[in-house]
Amino acid sequence: MSLPVKHTVDPEAYSTLNTADLRNSFLIDSLFQPDRAVLVSCEVDRAIVGGIMPMAKGLPLSGSKKDLGTDEFAERREIGVINVGGKGTVEAGGKSYTLEHEDALYIGRGTRTIQFASADPSKPAAFYMISYPAHTAFPTKLIRRDDADRVDLGTPAQANSRTIRKYILPGKVESCQLVMGMTTLAEGSVWNTMPPHTHIRRSEVYLYYNLPPDGAVFHFMGTPSQTRHLVMRDRQAVISPSWSIHMGVGSKSYSFVWAMGGENQEFDDMDAVPVKSIM
Repeated sequence: MSLPVKHTVDPEAYSTLNTADLRNSFLIDSLFQPDRAVLVSCEVDRAIVGGIMPMAKGLPLSGSKKDLGTDEFAERREIGVINVGGKGTVEAGGKSYTLEHEDALYIGRGTRTIQFASADPSKPAAFYMISYPAHTAFPTKLIRRDDADRVDLGTPAQANSRTIRKYILPGKVESCQLVMGMTTLAEGSVWNTMPPHTHIRRSEVYLYYNLPPDGAVFHFMGTPSQTRHLVMRDRQAVISPSWSIHMGVGSKSYSFVWAMGGENQEFDDMDAVPVKSIM
């Protein structure tokens, strides 16, 4: 395994970047490729972001002495997985877990022999995963889409009616630092949050999906006084460091997986940025 690394930048260097530089620093593309486990390491909070799309064969998640310093991937890491494709299975620690579309799995530190497979290669699973270093072991747990903690926010008048499903968070599924869930926008709504916010105690990664080939999400980032945007396509991810706002508006409704790692696991630990102060 050769693990490419994304090196993001600080707010001062960010202000000098052009569009190509921004995409190179913050965008994670081509995550889902047939019969491949695509992994990208992010220097921000030591996250590893991955897309795993098994077709005709199962795909293992292996360790690497060179990239991770371990024989097993989860030897010193925890993993969150959400299936954004067809039905599939994950074998973890000698047990098999079946994930339907938008089901999730938390895999605890120390889990050995992790492998992903699709139930039907013609409708392959698409396992999106994010991993952070872990200081202790918590039990592996399957979370069904309908069992996630659900919150409905926004209004049609603000074009941001959305359903948030929280899968991995304190009181629901215990983890070391990972907090993970997904948001689905209602038909006719396009803003994924308003006002935007930052959270200096943790970083975040978004995976946008459920977009048509000609659709896009304009993801806004940067400091409140100097915002930029990235054009995001279906199944692309974007890194949001702790100093950056994050919000997006789409050409139509869409879904996204959000995942956070850092010092604080409280979902509401965020600093809202008033719209009138954004530039």
